[in-house]
Amino acid sequence: MPAAADIDIIALYKDESTRNKSLELLIDKYQQKLYWHIRKIVIDHDDSDDVLQNTYIKIWKGLANFKEESALFTWMYRIATNEAITFLNQKNKRNTTSLHPIEYQLSKSLESDHYFKGDEIQLKLQQAILTLPEKQRIVFNMRYYDETPYEQMSQILETSVGALKASYHLAAKKVEEFLTKD
Repeated sequence: MPAAADIDIIALYKDESTRNKSLELLIDKYQQKLYWHIRKIVIDHDDSDDVLQNTYIKIWKGLANFKEESALFTWMYRIATNEAITFLNQKNKRNTTSLHPIEYQLSKSLESDHYFKGDEIQLKLQQAILTLPEKQRIVFNMRYYDETPYEQMSQILETSVGALKASYHLAAKKVEEFLTKD
């Protein structure tokens, strides 16, 4: 069965008698994409599930105010990205007694994550990505893994295309340096 078009999902939401169906279609269409986008930011499976749930709550509460100035997908990814960043910031604040930065903790979490099915090379790549500043890490993941066009990233992250290209270039260079050192 093909996924429902965004315009149809929005129309279902606007009709109170079909509103719950619109949520079901949103989840069916975007759950996996949003989960993996969030997972690349927060790393941990359980944390990703929590952030995804919070993302859908925000989407559901905000859908009535969605102005349709951007694609639904773009709007949802912006919410997911902001929720993931907020989660990491809160986690970082809770761990103020730790001697290790959040990136180190995420790396250790990845190593012990029984859901991570990658080999040693993939683990090293993930560790390299975790050395990047948060914004570069998000840009790198969106471009490298999801092949998100810069124009779409620009809408999601509310940043210029030029800044995103520069950020990706710097991130790729840092990842390459990390992988070739030793």
